[in-house]
Amino acid sequence: MTAGSPELREDAVRVLREWAAPDAAQDALRRAYAEHLAARPDGMWRSCGAGHVTASALVVDPVGGRVLLTLHPKIGRWLQTGGHCERGDATLADAAMREAREESGIGELRLLPGPVVLDRHVTPCAVHMDVQYAAMAPAGAAAVRSAESLDLRWFGWDALPEGTDVSVRTLVGRTRRLVTAAGQARSL
Repeated sequence: MTAGSPELREDAVRVLREWAAPDAAQDALRRAYAEHLAARPDGMWRSCGAGHVTASALVVDPVGGRVLLTLHPKIGRWLQTGGHCERGDATLADAAMREAREESGIGELRLLPGPVVLDRHVTPCAVHMDVQYAAMAPAGAAAVRSAESLDLRWFGWDALPEGTDVSVRTLVGRTRRLVTAAGQARSL
């Protein structure tokens, strides 16, 4: 077992306990993630072969009505920014924000409060129990591709690349509804 940040694990447990899932399927994932963490002290870290909690953020330019996606080198698909939690992350939100800044090159991001959606998926390293956030970028923000990406591009809400998987489409749709409901964009 690998020791890690107890603050991050405690935050993940708290986030999962307090998050109001939007539907029964999301609530089932929320409970499964919580059970995983209760059973696995190492459940936050990539060293946990049974799977681990990860954090991601969909970077959004709400004024421009667009989302930033990265072409993942190992998965070969367009995804939101995100990945493994690291020892220096104090919270899941910190991990999501760190990943978003590293992978987008945009320093001025602001997370919407709380997760948007959960997604459990198999990756080359293990099962990822992803806690997905939305990060608001300033209008007209320019992204800079990192070494962790084959490509990085802005796409309109309704113009996602062909073959975008259902998990990304779900994240984009729920984020759009949240942004619209919060009045965070002048024109979508």
